[in-house]
Amino acid sequence: MKFLKKTLYSYISRKFMNGCTNYNSLDVRKSCRSKEQARDTFAANDIPHAKGEIFINPWRAHQFAKEHGFPLVIKPNVGGFSRGSYFPIKNFRELWKAIFLAKIWWPASVVEQYLEGKNYRVLVANGKIVSVIQRYAPFVTGNGNDSIATLIDAENKIREEMGLLGCMYPLQKGEQTQSYLAKQGYNLDTVPASGEQVKLFHRIALAPGGVVETIQKQKVTADNHQLMEKTIDAFGARILGIDVIMEKGIEHSHKDQKCILLEVNSRPYVKMHDYPRYGERDDLAACFAELDQLEVAQADVF
Repeated sequence: MKFLKKTLYSYISRKFMNGCTNYNSLDVRKSCRSKEQARDTFAANDIPHAKGEIFINPWRAHQFAKEHGFPLVIKPNVGGFSRGSYFPIKNFRELWKAIFLAKIWWPASVVEQYLEGKNYRVLVANGKIVSVIQRYAPFVTGNGNDSIATLIDAENKIREEMGLLGCMYPLQKGEQTQSYLAKQGYNLDTVPASGEQVKLFHRIALAPGGVVETIQKQKVTADNHQLMEKTIDAFGARILGIDVIMEKGIEHSHKDQKCILLEVNSRPYVKMHDYPRYGERDDLAACFAELDQLEVAQADVF
């Protein structure tokens, strides 16, 4: 059985986790594996997080929405790369659709409050912040002359010339994009005004063409540094990718705004820190050289 588990874990790592680190022990990885476990650790350590609950029966999610209102997020209790996650959910019709789609990925699902703000992945290693990226849903910016379709082509060319397509994905023109544009009263032939930003999809993830911007670490307030350091200590981890949403931004103290830590990633996808669309990438070589000296307990066990 142990051989079978190791073989399966090795396959999952190769197939789905290329670009992810593996510096945490099995115990740490287990403690971060589910959204419920992470939320329990947040609560025990007075770390700001979203109210939420695990459900198998969809009616519990419906009741949660009635009690706490919208917007909400539905996601699998176990998973990564935003697979099976749906947000922001703003009404009951969207809620029920998300409930059943999320269960394709995992039978136990999470319903949580969602904060509409600035979305960050904070990479913390060896007890300190080593890289911060802000993540955006896919978008184009109008120039007053070109259609959305032309703007998509131009952006994709820039991504190709910058060598980003080894990590980021091209913007899409397919049914998903057209449907999302239609909800805004747009189509691919629409010519946005100069400076107008047009979202092409709601999900903040790389797969639909999401955007990454490096945020200089010196812009992060001391309070926010302390919060991230407190979080990695709470999980006893060597490295974590911490997903956080802040109402005003990470350059403002979390104490002076609404702030929600969404989840922690014990095998963070660090590759995306090397491919920012905006800003200069952080040099993480020294950080990983230090981590490479450590022995990882049961690194090949899921």
